[in-house]
Amino acid sequence: MALRPQHPAPRPVPELTVRAVVTGMLIGALLTPCNVYSGLKIGWAFNMSIAAGLIGFGLWRALGRRWGLLENNINQTAASSAASIISGGLVAPIPAWQLITGGSLPFPLLAFWVFVVSALGIVVAAGIRNQMLVREQLQFPAGVATAATMRQIHGDGPEAARGLRLLLGGGAVSALLKLVDGATGSLPRLALPAVGAAPPTAANLGFVLDPSLLMVGFGAIVGLRIGLSLLIGAVLAWALLGPLAVAQGWAEAGPADAAAPWFGALVEWLLWPGVTLMVVATLTSLAITLVRIARRRRRGRAATASLPPTLPLPVFVAAFGVCLLLAATAQVMIFGIGAWQAALAVVLSFVLAAVAARVAGETGIAPIGAVGKVTQLSFGAITPGDATANLMAANVTGGAAGQAADLLQDLRTGMIVGASPAFQAVAQVFGVLTGSLVGSLVYLVLIPDPAGMLLTAEWPAPAVATWKAVAEVMAQGPGALPPAAMPAMAVAGVAGLLLALAESFLPARLARMVPSGAAVGLAFVIPAWNALSFFLGAVAAALLRRAAPDWADRYTTVLAAGLVAGESIAGVVMAGMQIAG
Repeated sequence: MALRPQHPAPRPVPELTVRAVVTGMLIGALLTPCNVYSGLKIGWAFNMSIAAGLIGFGLWRALGRRWGLLENNINQTAASSAASIISGGLVAPIPAWQLITGGSLPFPLLAFWVFVVSALGIVVAAGIRNQMLVREQLQFPAGVATAATMRQIHGDGPEAARGLRLLLGGGAVSALLKLVDGATGSLPRLALPAVGAAPPTAANLGFVLDPSLLMVGFGAIVGLRIGLSLLIGAVLAWALLGPLAVAQGWAEAGPADAAAPWFGALVEWLLWPGVTLMVVATLTSLAITLVRIARRRRRGRAATASLPPTLPLPVFVAAFGVCLLLAATAQVMIFGIGAWQAALAVVLSFVLAAVAARVAGETGIAPIGAVGKVTQLSFGAITPGDATANLMAANVTGGAAGQAADLLQDLRTGMIVGASPAFQAVAQVFGVLTGSLVGSLVYLVLIPDPAGMLLTAEWPAPAVATWKAVAEVMAQGPGALPPAAMPAMAVAGVAGLLLALAESFLPARLARMVPSGAAVGLAFVIPAWNALSFFLGAVAAALLRRAAPDWADRYTTVLAAGLVAGESIAGVVMAGMQIAG
């Protein structure tokens, strides 16, 4: 009898390898400073999954080594979770707590705190993964986009090479401009025309063209609607309300120098209507989205086959118990929060992180600030007058929500490319560890003196202003507000409500023309030159899409990400050199 040839069993495709995890940690360490820097500048951060996938692919192909799709997926999971670490509090509740209390956290405590609240989000995501991705079949658009990009670059080498060149080229140009301007201060800042030369001039109010490419890159990423919304907000805040507040005596004027910015003086008044507009618009949109989701669930959806859980049940229960204990203990030991309030914050974080993840699955945007405000308002009633409990309980919620949404985006990518969810959860843990260490170090290097550096033209930190404002009002009552802020907040609240309702209920073609309430409010708490740069970047991207739609679809986001990364990294390097010097 003839023997059939014995074929060797197929070798398993490498996935959770040491080099994949280490690559993700190294790329995450490179990208984390970008989000810390941009978070302190404009209060926003961006998903770094695509950039991490491109860099990992380019690195290993340049070394002549095989680098598979599943390994690259582990890389981007770890790197994006590291870059998302700012949701752990580094650019909002922690600086706000420092400004209100004068407290500080040494590096080991800061890194430990950020890691604990972020790790809680990983456990939440593991627990709700099947509900969100399998039963609900939510899209998680960023995860879908990442999967499409990863398949493209692994199927077409030249496409990936072109994307990587654009990413690196944009980063090099942006970093060079930042370094030259930081070293010499010689790059021009052109003031827009103003009526009369007496203060407030256009330069006083911030209407100058800034040489920064960071904001131009952000504008290209967020699109024309957000860019226009920021421009509208800047005109309302800095061209109209700011001068009015000075004329009426509600706010102090800035320096008499016609070229000196008045940002620091005016933002102390403008932040109140701006924060109100952002919070009301965001919470209204969140509420509408949740109602719609609930209605869809009541109508029912076809059952789908179950996929393996992210973590085995005993592992999940043990992990949640450990995270609950660590997060509650950290609140008690580091910030002096009562034990039952600390435990309540963790439980509330599980619920609100699930809410934020569901919204991210529907819309692509995780409402971290909004769920943080829900916790702040809740603890304002539970612990009135306690700004620390108000901020740090909300910090737990925000950190959990941010990492849960990030991991679910990555798990959506993994479902599409055939990855193991358990392996991705492991990669996320290593990414959070990296981000906690690097992000905490970068924050301490960039902002050694929070009281003297934050809420200034150099570091506007709008998220810090928002969290600080809510905590102060919850702790001190309306008496903490400057003159005429209350009626301005009332008008802003109505405007935020109307904008959110119009965006939600108008026909789609009209809703696209409604300004974003959150973006309009953001323009009240960042310098006008940042809003102008956003707008110019958005216009440039829109024109590019009209002139070369195929090229723009492939490469606009990659080029813009390079502009953002280059200046961010250069800014961190410059800050480190100044401290070393």
